[in-house]
Amino acid sequence: MTKPAVTKETGLRHFIAAASYSWAGFLRVLKEAAFRQELGFFVVSLAALALVGASAGEIIVAVLLFLGLFSMEAMNTAVEEVIDRISPEISIVGKHAKDLGSFAVTCMIAACCLYLGFVLGKHLFFGTA
Repeated sequence: MTKPAVTKETGLRHFIAAASYSWAGFLRVLKEAAFRQELGFFVVSLAALALVGASAGEIIVAVLLFLGLFSMEAMNTAVEEVIDRISPEISIVGKHAKDLGSFAVTCMIAACCLYLGFVLGKHLFFGTA
């Protein structure tokens, strides 16, 4: 019987390995200008929500939406990297994959904007009711 090329960690070692992979992914996506802009949008949005007196529940929903945006941006970056590696030449399939990833990110940005508009509008124009 041959030994596997990669040994699967279990228990605490698995958790530590997974955390290190996640950290490496965060550091990679941090190199993307779009992710840094989205991170800035997140910080400004939290500040705006705090300024208008948004409830803890409203802030938690915003954080969850932005986490969705960040994960979508990471997946979009992953798709782009794989496409560029597999098919460095221009291909219609590669273009479609990249366009679909971009659309997914755009949908999450729209969801964040719509939610922020709703909460900010509610607090600015209608009080906290």
